[in-house]
Amino acid sequence: MKKRVAAIQMASGPNVGANLIEAGRLIADAAADGAGLVVLPENFAHMGNQETDQVKIRECPGQGQIQDFLAEQAAKHGIWLVGGTLPMEANVPHKVRAACLVYDDRGEAVARYDKIHLFDVKLIDSDESYQESRAIEPGQQVTVVDSPFGRLGLAVCYDLRFPELFRQLVDAGAELLAVPAAFTAITGKAHWEVLVRARAVENFCYVAAAAQGGYHINGRETYGHSMIVDPWGRVLDCLPSGSGYVVADIDPELIANTRRNFPALEHRVL
Repeated sequence: MKKRVAAIQMASGPNVGANLIEAGRLIADAAADGAGLVVLPENFAHMGNQETDQVKIRECPGQGQIQDFLAEQAAKHGIWLVGGTLPMEANVPHKVRAACLVYDDRGEAVARYDKIHLFDVKLIDSDESYQESRAIEPGQQVTVVDSPFGRLGLAVCYDLRFPELFRQLVDAGAELLAVPAAFTAITGKAHWEVLVRARAVENFCYVAAAAQGGYHINGRETYGHSMIVDPWGRVLDCLPSGSGYVVADIDPELIANTRRNFPALEHRVL
């Protein structure tokens, strides 16, 4: 039986309240379009002027404005909700965990993934520099959770460049991958679609990739192109830029048939 999944695209800023209003509007639209699982982008509730700004709004597990919002939205619309990322308390006071929380259709938190790979790079073409490790403490555990949409694996943004993480997810049974992201315009143009489709193809999974897309108050430009890709690498829906959502039906039979007829996962040697 096919089930409908949506990925939301935003251009978030530093005002948490305004971002939550926008996210709530888009969640409602996606739910009204029949989506039973909705994925929010990375940093959906807050994109400050610098990485360390998020430390000021970090939340404790089970407490906080952003977590309350996610729980309420999931229960209100009767959907499963992948909450992009939000800043959660870390082991040190001057950093956060970039946490991706999953809520079921009753508004209960059922899974959490803390972003493992941190974006510490300098983009020569645009003279942009990013040092996520200044404010973020990396996670260490992969996360896969049972859902009505199949086994759901979680990854965030820069994780896309590390296929070994996705191999661990598929080894844990992942059939659908949720990937909140905020790719830069330059890296997105070069690599975003290639990476999203590759992770779908090599693991025979659906991928719901929810991106930031547009110009932000802090001067950053993100690539957008939120998309849903099927296990054969076909892009089922894509939103190039601006706020909105993409939606598609996922078919568990397609996953099973593709893996059975093209058993590359069973042919691994290394």
